[in-house]
Amino acid sequence: MDLHTVTEVISPASPGQWRPGDAWLGGGTALFGEPRPHVSRLLDLTAAGWPPLTVRDDGVEIAATCTIAELAEGLRGYGIVRQCCHAFLASFKIWNVATVGGNLCAALPAGPMISLTAALDGTCVLIGPDSRERRVPAADFVTGEGTTVLRDGELLRAIHLSGSLLSMRTAYRRGSLHRHGRSAVLLIGRADPAGGISLTVTAATRRPYVFRFPDPPSADEVEAALDTIPADQYVDDVHGRPVWRRHLTRHYAAQIRTELAA
Repeated sequence: MDLHTVTEVISPASPGQWRPGDAWLGGGTALFGEPRPHVSRLLDLTAAGWPPLTVRDDGVEIAATCTIAELAEGLRGYGIVRQCCHAFLASFKIWNVATVGGNLCAALPAGPMISLTAALDGTCVLIGPDSRERRVPAADFVTGEGTTVLRDGELLRAIHLSGSLLSMRTAYRRGSLHRHGRSAVLLIGRADPAGGISLTVTAATRRPYVFRFPDPPSADEVEAALDTIPADQYVDDVHGRPVWRRHLTRHYAAQIRTELAA
């Protein structure tokens, strides 16, 4: 952590204060993780006072500044939330600092909050420097490794999850080269009331891929869907080679199909 170019911290900060060279600050676990020579000011969102979780008739709104610990505690009744929180494999220190919004905005393939919100058809609420709001499906928020749909000066305000989707039956699979290693493959399946399923592929790929089957799919249908992922979209780094990630993706997808069909 050596942000020696930062000359000022604005706390609390609001959308209209943004200017070129600014960076929105949540928990900071990603922001402080590498040099940011272009950043001259930090705009602190943690002091904005946003409620971590707001329960509504149509679901729950997760503030971008909600910490992993607050999410795990507030939605502890939902198994898929607990599983994705534990996918961090982080200490209590990280759980109490890292934020849901920060994990999405960092756009790392292994980000488990990306997996969770994409699998549950979450909606990201974005606010621009002119205070205008727009909404983007969580599955479309991350566009690649370290890239998102955020425009200059735009911030992630919250993520909305439908209460009905939170309560649906899910199947979870996570793979890593090491027991306590970073996620190399993370798949989540969701059984829909009408009988179909959705399958979300993350960690193995540079961005989330969500496949929807209106009826229970056959093994061949799942394989055909996975074949649409371009070969160059599988991540290649020290946490796993593309051919292994691709193989494990198919292996887990087959398990999830069988589990949800039971």
